[in-house]
Amino acid sequence: MPLISLHDRAALAARFRTDPALHLFELGDLDDTLWPNTTWYTASPDSGHGPVALLYSGGDTPVLLAFARSADVPALESLLHDLRPFLPRRFTAGLPDGAERALAPDYAVERRTPLLRMLLTDGLPTEVAHETQPLTLDDVDAVRALLTESYPDSWFDPRMLADGGYVGVREDGRLVSVAGVHVHSPAQRVAVLGNVTTHPDARGRGLARACVTALCHHLAATTDHLGLNVRTDNAPAIRLYERLGFTTVATYNELVLGAAS
Repeated sequence: MPLISLHDRAALAARFRTDPALHLFELGDLDDTLWPNTTWYTASPDSGHGPVALLYSGGDTPVLLAFARSADVPALESLLHDLRPFLPRRFTAGLPDGAERALAPDYAVERRTPLLRMLLTDGLPTEVAHETQPLTLDDVDAVRALLTESYPDSWFDPRMLADGGYVGVREDGRLVSVAGVHVHSPAQRVAVLGNVTTHPDARGRGLARACVTALCHHLAATTDHLGLNVRTDNAPAIRLYERLGFTTVATYNELVLGAAS
């Protein structure tokens, strides 16, 4: 079937709400702020079901998101195969394990990062003793500095500071720990936590736990589905999130792909 570009946000939301844990990012990208940077493709427009691929162009590097459960991976691979002529020469992708083979031989994998998708399933975590503070756009330089020192591979969208999507801990006036969101959509009632980090000099004292806990409580009023992504080899972070009530609901790969010629 030919590729179809989708433009109906309500129809897209209905598709993704059949499995919101898997499609948190796509639901968040339906918001007014992010929607203009999105292009959506499918090969099954009439059924209201079937895989959808999102190409997001709002950052420094384009991002392709195309998720599916195991039974739908063959249909997703067919969609990705047909999508190849429309993709940029280099991009980041979130795909089920092995789905990138549908992009060969046109694209080669430059980097692969296996990730867990975790969802808060056991109620809000218990408050902890450390004092946290909401962060604003006035804190953008401090957040950038902390991420540069403690999480240089992070992806940071300053706009999320304007929406109350970050909390932090300060000691002696210095920001030493933060937790934020990559997407937060009160309209779709979803959020994805991100950029959870603590300065190396302040680790091991529960500051990240305090920030994540405070942020979960802050988001609770506007969020029904609260998730996060974590590297499969980051055992300390996985243990922390499990203690806070997060459960693994999916696995996938974050890939950097480049044109093979």
